[in-house]
Amino acid sequence: MGITFDLAQLVLDDEIAGMIKTAVNGIAVNDITLSIDMIKENGQFHDYLAHRSTFDYMKTISSPKIMNRQMRHQWEKNGEKDAYERARDEVKTILKTHKPAPLSEEVLKKVSDIVSDAEEERGANS
Repeated sequence: MGITFDLAQLVLDDEIAGMIKTAVNGIAVNDITLSIDMIKENGQFHDYLAHRSTFDYMKTISSPKIMNRQMRHQWEKNGEKDAYERARDEVKTILKTHKPAPLSEEVLKKVSDIVSDAEEERGANS
């Protein structure tokens, strides 16, 4: 990385890592995820993919914030921002609104000790 670092790419990478984590953890297979009740209600040979419960469940499995799964005509209607542009917008939002939790006293002491040790070592080597 050296001197350069792209925060928008970091946001994209985070989203991809989250999607990979979801896939690696697997998808639960049970009566709810198989929509057994919906199948019993509607019977065989119906379009289960277009059923509302399928959409609702799929949103719980993977709901990317940056990547866009809209159809092209809807994407164009909504302003045509690509994933990188949306990632840049997300970076701006994070930088404006994120309030990191303060470090604990224990962590602050450890950091202070590391800095003190480094300064002492530097002074001894001068």
